Amino acid sequence: MANKKTDVFAACHPAVNFFYFLLVLLTTMFVSHPVLLALSFAGAASYAIRLKGWKSVVKFNMLGMIPAMIIVAFINPAFNHYGVTTLFYLKTGPVTLEAIVYGIVLASMLFIAILWFSCYNEVMTTDKFVYLFGRVIPSLSLVLSMVFRFVPRFSQQLKVIRNSQKSVGRDLSNGNIIQKVKHGITLFSILVTWALENAIDTSDSMSARGYGLKGRTAFSIFRFDKRDGIITGILLGLTAVCFSGFYTGAASAQYNPKIIIGGIPVTPQSIAVYLAWAGICFFPFLLGLWEDVVFRRLKAKANMERNLPWYMTDVRSRPVVLQTADAQNTAAGQYAAEWGTNE
Repeated sequence: MANKKTDVFAACHPAVNFFYFLLVLLTTMFVSHPVLLALSFAGAASYAIRLKGWKSVVKFNMLGMIPAMIIVAFINPAFNHYGVTTLFYLKTGPVTLEAIVYGIVLASMLFIAILWFSCYNEVMTTDKFVYLFGRVIPSLSLVLSMVFRFVPRFSQQLKVIRNSQKSVGRDLSNGNIIQKVKHGITLFSILVTWALENAIDTSDSMSARGYGLKGRTAFSIFRFDKRDGIITGILLGLTAVCFSGFYTGAASAQYNPKIIIGGIPVTPQSIAVYLAWAGICFFPFLLGLWEDVVFRRLKAKANMERNLPWYMTDVRSRPVVLQTADAQNTAAGQYAAEWGTNE
């Protein structure tokens, strides 16, 4: 699946989308249990691949974040010396097993959170965010929506500028080191100028439309229907199971002064927490798979009905057509000829 495709979860109400991403992001950033982090990574990776394709996910999220993960994983044990299992000594102090493991956990939490944010940017569009918070905090919602759009638009515009500069021989790949630095400064100057002009144009456009004025009405295409209610109920039920395990310590993790992982050995409550959290993390992906299965069944049924002879289709589904006597005789002759041929 290399191309971006429509997704049934993205078509849900913005409140459902925002609640889901808020749930998975906060849990991923504040719960350091290794099993929960592994499930969160698997759910985020599968959903990101469904939304953007595996090439984009591997190129940007996987390969781009590995150096940052390595830096975070090594910085923590180099400067934090908690723990009781000393492995070796550096000039900064002892390096412990607990500090190394917690550094890897911190790097994993950072990576998984960025992976979920990539899914968030695909699902929670600007119009959804403004719909949710435009009336409550209009100025802040506009600023945040612009910030969320800034990175992808910035990178796209940079490609356009680089292509135009490359055509006149002023790209970063042209010339010696000094010339490359000058070309880079020129690219950066053009990009910053474009960003500032774009921000001013957006601000003037929103002001001209009366954005933020008291009593201003807004058109919305979003409606909270029965499907959204069912999805919200399922997510709330799974969340209740997870938080009950967090409260009782079945999904807790401690790395100082020694490593203690809750739920190991496995207990019935920890299994329930793991299954509930897996259901939350894989919910959009499984919902998309269910949509694909239903679509294939309907498509196969439609193709089968389209290929059936006219006399084997349901009479009630065929349109009533007023025919002349000659047309009726012709149809009767065709019917007899088909049956005679089949026999």
